[in-house]
Amino acid sequence: MYQKIQRVLLIACLFLIVGQLKAQQMAKAFTLDEVLQMARDYSPQSILAKHQFRAAYWEHRTYKAELLPSLSLNGTLPNFRRAITQEFVPPQGTEEGYYKYFEVNTNTLSMGLLLNQNIGLTGGRIFAQSTLERFDAFGNNTRSNYKSEPVIIGFDQPIFGFNAYKWKRKIEPLKYLEAKRKYIEATETIALEGVLYFFDLILAQQNLKTAQLNYANTDTLYQIAKGRYNIGTIAENELLQMELSFLNAGGDVNEAEIDLQLKKFKLKSFLGMNDQYDVGLIIPETFPKAKLKYDNVLSLAKENNPRMLQFERTLLESDRNVAQAKANRGFNANLFASYGLTQQAEEFSNVYLDPVDQQGVRIGLNIPILDWGKGKGGVRMAESSREVVKTNIEQSIIDFEQDVFLKVMQFNLQEAQLQLAAKADNIGQSRYNVTKERFLIGKIDVLELNIAQTERDNAKTRYISAMRNYWQFYYEMRRLTQYDFINSNPISVEFESLID
Repeated sequence: MYQKIQRVLLIACLFLIVGQLKAQQMAKAFTLDEVLQMARDYSPQSILAKHQFRAAYWEHRTYKAELLPSLSLNGTLPNFRRAITQEFVPPQGTEEGYYKYFEVNTNTLSMGLLLNQNIGLTGGRIFAQSTLERFDAFGNNTRSNYKSEPVIIGFDQPIFGFNAYKWKRKIEPLKYLEAKRKYIEATETIALEGVLYFFDLILAQQNLKTAQLNYANTDTLYQIAKGRYNIGTIAENELLQMELSFLNAGGDVNEAEIDLQLKKFKLKSFLGMNDQYDVGLIIPETFPKAKLKYDNVLSLAKENNPRMLQFERTLLESDRNVAQAKANRGFNANLFASYGLTQQAEEFSNVYLDPVDQQGVRIGLNIPILDWGKGKGGVRMAESSREVVKTNIEQSIIDFEQDVFLKVMQFNLQEAQLQLAAKADNIGQSRYNVTKERFLIGKIDVLELNIAQTERDNAKTRYISAMRNYWQFYYEMRRLTQYDFINSNPISVEFESLID
C-alpha cells in the first residue's frame, strides 16, 4: 500500500514538472524589435501587403511582355458544315441553264503559327505567320484540296492615331516604383501599429503590477490601521477610509488582470499568433536619439514617399487622356501591308511546291466631318480634368510639406518630453515612499497617502505614454521618409523574395 502511494505521488510530480516546463516553453517575453519584426513577417496586414505588391509586380510583367515577341499556335479542328445550297447548272445542248438545290457536306481543317511584335515607339506591330489548310467535300464525288501559306510577313501601323504604348512606357515603370514605395510604407505602417499594440500591453502589464503592489500595500496598511484603531490612535473614519482603499485595490487588481488579457489578445491577433502562447513584453531601455532638420526630412520625403510618385503618375495619366481625346477627335488612318507566298494542291506532297507570291495593302481612313462638337467637347473635358488634377496636386503638396514640418517639430520635442516624464516618475515614486513612511509613524493621514499613491501611478502611466509617443513619432518619421535614421540608410526591401 505504501509503495502504491509513492508511485502515485511520483507520477503526480512528473506531471507537475512536465506541465511547468510546457508552460515555460509556451511563455516568452519579447522586445519591441522582436514584436515589430514578427508583425512585418507574419501579421495578416503584412501578408495582405505582400499580395498587393505581387499583383503590381505581375501587372508590370504583363506590360513588359507586351513589348516582347509573342508566338502563338491557332487552328480549327474541325469545321464541319452540312447544308443545302443553291448552285447554277450551266446550259447543255438545247437545255437552258437553271438553278438547283444541292446538299453539301464539307469540312475544313486549318493550323497556323503567328509571330507578333508590338512596336512601342510607333504604336504599330510587325508579324510573320505560316498557315496550312485542308478542305474536304463529301458526297458522290468526294474530293480534298490543300492550301498553304508558307510565310507571310507584314505590318499594321496607325497613322496620326493614339499611341498607347508610348504612354505606357512613361506610366508603367512609375506605377511599379510606386508599388515598391507603397509596400515599404505598408511595412512601416504595420510597425507603427505594432508600437501602439506593444505599449498598450506594456501599460496593461504595468497597471497590473501597480495594482498588485497597491493591493499588498493597502492590505498591510489596513492591518496597521486596525491595530491603531484598537488602541485609539486613529478615528473610525480613517479606518473606514483605509478599508475602502483596500477593497478598491482588490477591484483594481481584477480589472487590471482583465485588461491585461484583453491587450494580450489584441497583440496576438495583430501578430497572427496562436492563442496557446503566452506573451510578455520587455520595456525598451534605449531610444533612437536624433534631432531632425525640416529641410533634410522634406527632401527625403519628396524623394521616397509614394505620394510624390502618385502625384507624378496622376499628372501623366491626365496628359495621356488629353492626348487620346485629341487623337480621337481629328483625322486618323491605319496602314496595313503584307507580302507572302501561297500554293494550293490536291495532294499534300505538292502543297509546298513552287509557291506563288501574294501581296496586300490596305489604308483605312477615318475623317470626322460632322460630329456636333463631340470631339471638341471630349478634348475640353480632358483638359479641364487635367487642370483640376494639377490644382489638387499643388494643394496636396502644400499640405504635405506642412504635415512634414509639424511631424518634425513633434518628433524633436519627444526626447525632452520623455526625460521630463522619467524624472516625474522617479519623483512620484520617491514621494510615495516618503509619504508611506510618514504614514507608518503616524505623521500624516490616509488621504495624503492616497494622493501620493495616485500621483505616483499617474506619473508611471505618463512615463509609459511618453515612451509610446516617442516610438510612435519615430516610426511615423520612418514611414514618411522611408529612411532609417538610426543607421542613416534608406529603408530597403528584397522585393525578389516577395515574388516566390
